[in-house]
Amino acid sequence: MQKAAFLDRDGVINRKAPGNGYITTWKDMEILPGVPDSIAKLNNAGFQVIVVSNQRCVAKGLITIAGLESLHDRMREHLAQSKARIDAIYYCPHETSPPCRCRKPQPGMLLDAARDHNIDLAQSWMIGDSAVDVEAGRRAGCRTILLANGQRPPEREADLIGTSLAEVVERILKR
Repeated sequence: MQKAAFLDRDGVINRKAPGNGYITTWKDMEILPGVPDSIAKLNNAGFQVIVVSNQRCVAKGLITIAGLESLHDRMREHLAQSKARIDAIYYCPHETSPPCRCRKPQPGMLLDAARDHNIDLAQSWMIGDSAVDVEAGRRAGCRTILLANGQRPPEREADLIGTSLAEVVERILKR
């Protein structure tokens, strides 16, 4: 079985949109410093790198599924220029209500990825910047990392807390 690093997108791979906004165009996609190198290090260490992201902007009509997938293709191509490979992208396009199995904090995206890619969840990490990311990882049986970014840690604290993907990848690889 494979091990994986599950990455939330906004706030982990790219800078979040201002306020409660959404990233819906490539010009708004700003890859955070150190991300390409960090993903490449995970690749080289034998981790599958899988993005798991709530994308409510689809349900709100701000972007189509085709538009979101095109944006993700551009992101993958951009990262690949730095030898950073994203093995798969799972996203939840649904509204917050009614509840669905894929919207984090539910573990559906991680469970689907584990099934599709033969992943050992107990040997894997969920890296996100919110309590819902940490909770989804816990519910799936992963170890969890919170990129705190100055926010209050969730009630059920992550296994590790850091400030950037680069920092936490170095800590993972030293284990």
